[in-house]
Amino acid sequence: MHDERRRIEERVERLHDQRIKPATYAATVPLAVEAWQAPGEPVPFEEAAAAPYEPFAMDTPWGPPWGTTWFRMRGRVPAAYAGRRVEAVIDLGFTGDWPGNQAEALVHLTDGTPLKAVNPLNQYVPIANPAAGGESVDYLVEAASNPDILAGGFAAPTPLGDVLTAGDRPLYTFRRADIAVLDEDVWHLDLDIQVLRELMLELGEHDPRRHEIMYALDRAMDLLDLDDISGSAPAVREALKPALSKPANASAHRISAVGHAHIDSAWLWPIRETKRKTSRTFSNVTALADEYEEFVFACSQAQQYAWVRDNYPHVWARIQESVKKGQWAPVGGMWVEADGNLPGGEALARQLVHGKRFFMEHFGIETKGVWLPDSFGYTAAYPQLAKLAGNDWFLTQKISWNQTNKFPHHTFWWEGIDGTRIFTHFPSIDTYNARFSGAEMARAVRNYSEKGGATRSLAPFGWGDGGGGPTREIMERARRLKDLEGSARVEVEHPDAFFAKARAEYPDAPVWAGELYLELHRATYTTQARTKQGNRRSEHLLREAELWATTAALHAPGHAYPYERLDRLWKTVLLHQFHDILPGSSIAWVHREAEAEYARVAGELEELTAEAVAALGSAGGGGPRVFNTSPYGRAEVIRTTDGTPAYVEVPASGSAPLGNAEPPRPVTVSGRVLDNGLVRVAVAQDGTLSSVVDLRADREVLADQGNLLRLHTDLPNYWDAWDIDKHYKNRYTDLLDAESVTVVDQGPLVGAIRVERSFGKGSRITQTITVRAGSLRIDFETEIDWHEAEKILKAGFPVDIRAAHSSAEIQFGHVQRPTHTNTSWEAARFEVSGHRWVHLGEPGYGVAVINDSTYGHDVSRTVREDGGTTTTVRLSLVRAPRVPDPEADQGRHRFVYSLLPGARIEDAVAEGYALNLPLRVADVAGEPEPVVSVDGAGVTVEAVKLADDRSGDVVVRLYESRGGRAKGVLRTGFPLAGAQVTDLLERPLENRDLDTDADGAIPVALRPFQILTLRLRRAEVS
Repeated sequence: MHDERRRIEERVERLHDQRIKPATYAATVPLAVEAWQAPGEPVPFEEAAAAPYEPFAMDTPWGPPWGTTWFRMRGRVPAAYAGRRVEAVIDLGFTGDWPGNQAEALVHLTDGTPLKAVNPLNQYVPIANPAAGGESVDYLVEAASNPDILAGGFAAPTPLGDVLTAGDRPLYTFRRADIAVLDEDVWHLDLDIQVLRELMLELGEHDPRRHEIMYALDRAMDLLDLDDISGSAPAVREALKPALSKPANASAHRISAVGHAHIDSAWLWPIRETKRKTSRTFSNVTALADEYEEFVFACSQAQQYAWVRDNYPHVWARIQESVKKGQWAPVGGMWVEADGNLPGGEALARQLVHGKRFFMEHFGIETKGVWLPDSFGYTAAYPQLAKLAGNDWFLTQKISWNQTNKFPHHTFWWEGIDGTRIFTHFPSIDTYNARFSGAEMARAVRNYSEKGGATRSLAPFGWGDGGGGPTREIMERARRLKDLEGSARVEVEHPDAFFAKARAEYPDAPVWAGELYLELHRATYTTQARTKQGNRRSEHLLREAELWATTAALHAPGHAYPYERLDRLWKTVLLHQFHDILPGSSIAWVHREAEAEYARVAGELEELTAEAVAALGSAGGGGPRVFNTSPYGRAEVIRTTDGTPAYVEVPASGSAPLGNAEPPRPVTVSGRVLDNGLVRVAVAQDGTLSSVVDLRADREVLADQGNLLRLHTDLPNYWDAWDIDKHYKNRYTDLLDAESVTVVDQGPLVGAIRVERSFGKGSRITQTITVRAGSLRIDFETEIDWHEAEKILKAGFPVDIRAAHSSAEIQFGHVQRPTHTNTSWEAARFEVSGHRWVHLGEPGYGVAVINDSTYGHDVSRTVREDGGTTTTVRLSLVRAPRVPDPEADQGRHRFVYSLLPGARIEDAVAEGYALNLPLRVADVAGEPEPVVSVDGAGVTVEAVKLADDRSGDVVVRLYESRGGRAKGVLRTGFPLAGAQVTDLLERPLENRDLDTDADGAIPVALRPFQILTLRLRRAEVS
């Protein structure tokens, strides 16, 4: 037989694209359109309905960046359309095929009821099926003219990312608003051909099935009347039936499909626009559920549900009905799809608590899995946290973006740092926005790593990132692919059903231990430093407010615990941990608002804490007291309210009078040398550290210049705000030209030297290097006025330690990473994340680098000519990407990082808390006991609060922080009636009280990195 492939394939392509697809709508009449431009921010429907509208013609430009234009559309269905499927078709001037980053609209009836959204791939609104003829159409359409920030492929900065800089030139040209007849035979033929043609092109050239489909298409095209596409479509479809009805092979891969509409809670649009995106997408989804009874839609992020509940009650009611019918599946159980690395431990716990509680309260559903397809790597603390929140499974997708190494599994058991395992899946279709194209289906099978062990994978389908969701065309594809020879089988079902089947057939799936590190987007640990600092400070202020509010509720009669305010503030912080806000990858508008929100949150939390502390005693009656929120007792120098330094000893989570301790040996300052008897620090003329001697160990800590500030050129290959590529290391400038090196504190409690530098394009940095009496910690209080572009600033500490690995704090513990690069997996970790500290050690000695706001760092190891080893840790301080925010990180920054010589892991833990939880001074008369105290090395208190059910019980969250087994005794500062172990949602895990000793204390025993939540019942005092 002759090879006719080229002729047939080109014939089918042309007829499909140029004749069949354009014939989908058989007849149209235009709607009459009027318009009203809303001033400023979006307005409620009632205001828009009462506004003055003016006639509007097609092909007219409309829509300034971030504007809202309301269109009134009126018309009547012609009598000739009776018996047909009639729809309104609206084209706002859509560009490209991505629904989420351009013009979008929500169509309302005149009573305010939302009907459906329109976007580039979903332009229709149902009118009648079948139509009677004469139906009136009267819509109010809220159209958002959001700019396409991605235009140009992220190649250049744009001012469109903030309403303050975007200008007012119209972005779109309105193309179409019609009443149209959908020719269902042609529409179905279009989909038949799409599915068969795409399947054909993915099959091997020697596969008989490919040739069978090809000739079936060729014969079917012979039946197509080019002068009557509509009339001949049924015959063409009939000719294709045999090719579409052949069942899949018995061993065909099985794809569990679930509708999905990944909606970034902010990214290339502000939060206010996300609120509208949810209404548009969810309107479309509930409408689609009415058309397709087998449809199931998975949706995460409780925050987005809350927005719809509060702003779109009609849509909310439709969601509730879809949930009852089993067509809508709340998943994920988190407040938002948070970043997977940067939120603190307690914050990740609260993400799960607030998310799961929302779904339980509003739908009576306890979600059973963590749904995080798009976060930029995943902490090794997740398995334990997920299980403690009552989850059975975990889903992610993003690791498919790895730059270097292909992740080896698609279904596996993920083991966390404490040993907890959770059943995890990673869809082999390599997208969470599937549309069941032939290429996607072939990739899902080809890519699947578990062949021979398992047979199924999950495929979230629907347009996403900016929303949009599934369409009827995707559902039709799924129907055709349910059982089709040459393809994987597609079954639409709930994710819980998929995970139950996958686990049943593959209980002995392989194990992946430790973090799921994304070999891409490594700069998200650093970009938008002020956003990250706001998050860090908010997390610690929330800890303070909860601790002291609990203390006041227990010890100050009449002081009410601020449940509502804390709940609201937590949810604000959790929202801003979304995986494009906290990582710094959003437009300028998002980060401008985030910084303002963090400032508001800080102010309110400071107020709550001050109120609680004041309630603990008569204000001004007892002299100054020092309050310590850290879970570790402290003896340190602080600044009093008038700036005078004082030395204090304060118990963990407790308070003590100011000046209650004798100061240790004073700090001496000689030239540029600071010495407190524990550590001697020499500052060189260029402002770097020339020497750090640990006097206790009689050991020089540094192997080279310490606190070396290095400015690197930082232009990644793509994704400027997200990525730092390895070539950044090749071009740099060391900042060695100090304008001044000045002693600013002479002792006796504090010695400090200030170093000032200017560099680059008008940037300045001032660092105060501080040594305090009684402390090994050396602080670098840093102020930067940053005006660089496409640069990254790092601070390096080369220490004379042969460290086989570095240890970096993560949520509820730490991870160890090799300092060598034996394999490509280790080499790919050239930039990593950590929380409050990084530790380097060799047997018998260690050093920690501590910070109050940064996360990114790198660790490297070299061997010197003398045979010694230098291990260098470098903190990433600030970046200067220009896309998507051209002003990212520009301006002033204030932060502190520290060097801690002679540090064990437990020292790093304690000083990490100390730096991030400064002592607080207040003038109060009371001497309240700490709510709880713990004896036992490694047993660390992470949170103290009152139970969310308002029972008055005290909830305490502990964890083992050293990485070994720990035993301790917990004592309460109130009469104790009993204690239970609970999950994160404060539900009992054991149906018995914990044992207490004769004094009412509670013995606790923890495995490495175990998290333990205790619910403590208070005894009634007569």
